[in-house]
Amino acid sequence: MARDDFQERTEQATPKRLQEARERGQVARSRELVTAAVLIAAAGGLLAMGPMLTQGLMESMRSSLTLDRSLIMDPGALYPALTGAVAQALRLVAPLLLLLALAALLASVVLGGISFSFKAIGFRWDRLDPLTGLGRVFSVNGLMELAKALVKFLVVAVVAGIVLWFEGPPLLALGSYSLHPALIETGRMVGWSFLAFAASMILIAAVDAPFQIWQHAKQLRMTRQEIRDESKETEGQPDVKRRQRQLQREIAQRRMMQEVPKADVVVTNPTHYAVALRYDHERMRAPRVIAKGRDQVAARIREVAAEHGVTVQSAPGLARAIYFHTRLNDEVPAALYIAVAQLLAYVYQLKAGAATAEAAPEIEVPAELAVAPDGRVD
Repeated sequence: MARDDFQERTEQATPKRLQEARERGQVARSRELVTAAVLIAAAGGLLAMGPMLTQGLMESMRSSLTLDRSLIMDPGALYPALTGAVAQALRLVAPLLLLLALAALLASVVLGGISFSFKAIGFRWDRLDPLTGLGRVFSVNGLMELAKALVKFLVVAVVAGIVLWFEGPPLLALGSYSLHPALIETGRMVGWSFLAFAASMILIAAVDAPFQIWQHAKQLRMTRQEIRDESKETEGQPDVKRRQRQLQREIAQRRMMQEVPKADVVVTNPTHYAVALRYDHERMRAPRVIAKGRDQVAARIREVAAEHGVTVQSAPGLARAIYFHTRLNDEVPAALYIAVAQLLAYVYQLKAGAATAEAAPEIEVPAELAVAPDGRVD
C-alpha cells in the first residue's frame, strides 16, 4: 500500500495540480446552473419574441397550406414547397435557438472557465464496467443526484400548481377565443410559465453551484506528502540543486578569472580580499570592478594577476570597502573616487617607471565604507 494511503487529504490543491486537472477536463460544472440559464433564456425569448414568432408561424402555415392546384397535382413541386416551409420556420426560431445556445455556453463556463480537453472526451474502458457504474449510482454523489432530482421535482410541482391556480381561468377561456388571439394568449401563458419554472430552478442552482465548487476542490485535495513530492519534482532534489549552484559558481568564477588579465590593478587586504579594477576613460565614467573574492578566490585572483603582469597593490581598507559595497561590473562608489584615483595614479606612475614602491600613497577610506553592510569587520 502506498504511503499516501495512510494520510488524509487535508491540503488544498496546488496550482500545478489544478492545471493538470484542467488539462484532463476536470473543472467545476453545475448542470443545474445551465438548466436554469437555458430556462430563463427560453422564457425571456418567448416573452420578447412571442408575438413575432406567432405571427410568423401563422403566415408560414397559411402559405404552406395554400397551394395552387397545379402544384398539388405535380409531385415534383411538393419537395421544394416543403423545404421552403422548413427554411422559413428555421429562420423564425433561429434567434431563439441562438439565445439558448449562448445562455448554455455562458452558464457552463461561469464556474470553471473555458476548458477543452481531448482527454475528457476520450474512450475509457471503465465507463463500460457494470460494477463501476453501480458504484457511481450507489455512491455519495449518486445519492446527492437523487436528492437533487427529488427536490427539483417537488419545487417544479409546487410552482406548476401555483401557475395552474392563477392561469387556470385564462387557460379554460382559450376555447372561446378565435385562432389568432388564442395563439397570442397561449404564447403569453407559456412564456410566463417558463419564467416561473426558471425562477424555481434558480433556487436549486444557487445551492448546487457552491456545492459543485466545494466538491471539485475536495476531489483535488492533496496529502502533505504529495505536496512535498510535487515540490521536489518542481524545484529539484536538494542535492541536485546544491550541485547546480556549485556548477554555476564555478562557471561564474572562471568567467571572472578571464577578466583579471584586463585589470589595471588588483587591490588586496593583503590576504583575505582581492579586488580587480579596470578603468577606460573613453568608455567608463569611473573604475569598474571586474573581479572580486575572498580567501581562496582572492588567492587565485592574485595568482592570475601575477601570471599576466597585473599590478597587485596592498590597500586593506580600500580592498575591504570595494569588496563590501560593490558587485561585479559595478562602478566604485562615488565616496571612493579620490582613494581609487590616488591608487591608479600611483600604479600608472609605476608602469611608467616614474615612482617606486616606497612612494605608495596613504589611502584613506571613509569610516562608513570600511565595514560590511551588516557591520562586520574582517
